[in-house]
Order: sequence, then C-alpha cells, then structure tokens
Amino acid sequence: MPMTDLKSQGFSTAPQVINAMTVDVEDYFHVSGFEDVVRREDWHAFPSRVEMNTRRLLTILADHSVKATFFVLGWVAERFPHVVKEIHVAGHEIGCHSYWHRLVYEQTPAQFQEDTHRAKAILEDITGGPVLGYRAPSYSIVRRTLWAFEILAEEGFIYDSSVYPILRDRYGIPGAPRFPYPVKVNGACLTEIPLGTIRLLGTNLPIAGGGYLRLFPESFTHWAIRSVNYRERMPVVCYIHPWELDANQPRLRGGGLSTFRHYVNLHDTERRLKSLLRGHRFCPIEDFVTTITK
Repeated sequence: MPMTDLKSQGFSTAPQVINAMTVDVEDYFHVSGFEDVVRREDWHAFPSRVEMNTRRLLTILADHSVKATFFVLGWVAERFPHVVKEIHVAGHEIGCHSYWHRLVYEQTPAQFQEDTHRAKAILEDITGGPVLGYRAPSYSIVRRTLWAFEILAEEGFIYDSSVYPILRDRYGIPGAPRFPYPVKVNGACLTEIPLGTIRLLGTNLPIAGGGYLRLFPESFTHWAIRSVNYRERMPVVCYIHPWELDANQPRLRGGGLSTFRHYVNLHDTERRLKSLLRGHRFCPIEDFVTTITK
C-alpha cells in the first residue's frame, strides 16, 4: 500500500514494525478439537501429511524470503527428525510445541514438566542447539495454569508464546497484555509473546492466525496488522499450521463447531498466506526477544 494511502487512513508513516511469523508443526489428527474422536494411541494409524505440508510451507516462506519460528510437536520430531533438520538448515527458529499436544489445564504440573522436558530434549538432540521458545497446545496457558511459567523457566526456556489475550471457550486471558511483557518467576525472567490482536470497541479481536486468518475477510486482516504496526507501533504475532495448506486432508468427524473451525476456507489458505507475506514484514520470534531483552 503506498504511503499516501496509509496517511489517508490515519496511519503513521514511521518505519514499519516487523511482525513475527510462527508455525505450529502438527498433523491434522493432532488438533485438540478432534480429541474426542481421535485417541493418541491411534495416531500412528492415520496417514501422516505433516512432512509434505511442512515442506510446502518451507517453499512458500523461501519464495517470500521470510524466516519464521516453527513450534514443533515432539511426537512429530521423533518420527520425522529429517523435517526438523530441514527447517533448521533453512534458517528458521525451532521452538517446542509439547510432545503429546495435551492441553496444559488437563495436566498436573508434574505431567506438564515431563511432557515439556521430553519434547525439548528431542528437538535439541536433532538440531544440536538450545530450544528457547515454547508454545502450548491450543494456547492453553490460561489463568488457572500460570504455574506453567515456572516450569518453562526451570526447563531453560527464555520465552513463551501461548497467551491469547482474548475471550474464547477453549483458551484465552482477556485481561493479559497484548504485546510482549516480562514474567518474573523465582528470580528468573521469562518473556511472554502474546498472539496477535487488535483492540476494537473495547474488545480484543484475534487477527492473522489459524482459523481467524481463514475466516475473516482478507482486507480486514491486512488493515488490522497495519493498524497495530502504524498506530500502536507494535508487532503482530501471526501463526499457521501446515495442515491448513491441505484442503485434501482426510476428513475427520468431530463436533459441529470444531469441524467448522478446522475446515473453513482451507482451499484459500495458501493464497491468503502469500498475500500476508507480500504485504507485511516478518521475522522469527527469537529476533523479538533479542530486541526486547537488550
């Protein structure tokens, strides 16, 4: 968009903020909305498409010269270590997305620590370097699971990107800060990198990620990111899953709302993602943390 157009819409013409592009690397049958119909002990029986879809995503990012943070599920990394290596060699950041994709609030602290430690160790063994960031399955660090921050700090993470400052049935902390902030735990400091929102009519609305990227009008998504960048001069954390590029994935029979959220506009995800990558600037989250903690 030309600067004259930005001015006419009330945007500042200051240098554009760089946003974060993130990827939650999981397969279509790992999705929390299908837990009632897909048992974890049966995951191995489903035809995996994560390898194909992740490579497709890597190609799209390379075509647009964008580096991202890939939060990889430990279960996926253990079975497809070569995919993790490909992500790493391509210059993207590797983050942890748990091992079993269990919601944090459905685990005890001990179970959460065991799951997190296992996944982090697998990823670090594959890449040969430290994994600094964590993202909870379905953004399930909520008010009643803030104890998770202490465990993440103990496990050596320096940032988390699990808090969604919105009100929703499965996740969200509506009153949480909308932009990166420090979390002090036992003398250590963890940085929280919240998912992207825009403030409208006194409410935080989710933008530029997952089903919201597929559901909301494309013009709204672009406007919302520009608004946060130029008016608030803050970054937007965007996210996508490899399975969202795959309209031909096997169809699962979940509940009505979960099914809608999962399949809405899958056929249009790739085009919308490419438009997003062309229209805005992106970097991995580790670049945020470097800037914030200086």
